[in-house]
Amino acid sequence: MASSGILGNRPGLQRAAWYASGAQGPREQRAGANTAEGAAVEHDLEAYRARLRGFFPDLLGVRLVHVTADLVVGELDVRPELCAVPGILHGGAIMAFADTLGAVATVANLPPDAGTTTIESKTNFFAPGREGSVIRGETIPLHKGRRTMTWQTRVTGPDGRLLALVTQTQMVLPAEGG
Repeated sequence: MASSGILGNRPGLQRAAWYASGAQGPREQRAGANTAEGAAVEHDLEAYRARLRGFFPDLLGVRLVHVTADLVVGELDVRPELCAVPGILHGGAIMAFADTLGAVATVANLPPDAGTTTIESKTNFFAPGREGSVIRGETIPLHKGRRTMTWQTRVTGPDGRLLALVTQTQMVLPAEGG
């Protein structure tokens, strides 16, 4: 993304503007996002996938499987180039995978034209991801506020074993002029 205008060379704001630029579901879905009815509405999965194409999550290989206001599910193939040592997935790849899912979850809950950026992330590792497997991430909300949203992502192996637990906080960046 080229840096220009008010965003200058501030990558966090550029990222926030990118997320806010079109991956959101219809306004009616967002309006009900904090209700049981709104939480169950599946957002336009292809629109979210399109927003990731050509950017780091695409390079990593993140596949979005399900997106609602209260649950984002994704998968990642453990390829050799994502491994720290032969056969073992790099911890940073797990963290980036979970960060992507948390950002998508936040976008699914944003008001019109708002953006987001990660302000805190904590990862506990429990088991290694193995080359040749597919890991799965399931992201749920811990807090959905006007200024911040906090998400928990469980990253599991193909057998359901917990590989990592990630808690992250996303800042909600209001729309310009808002």
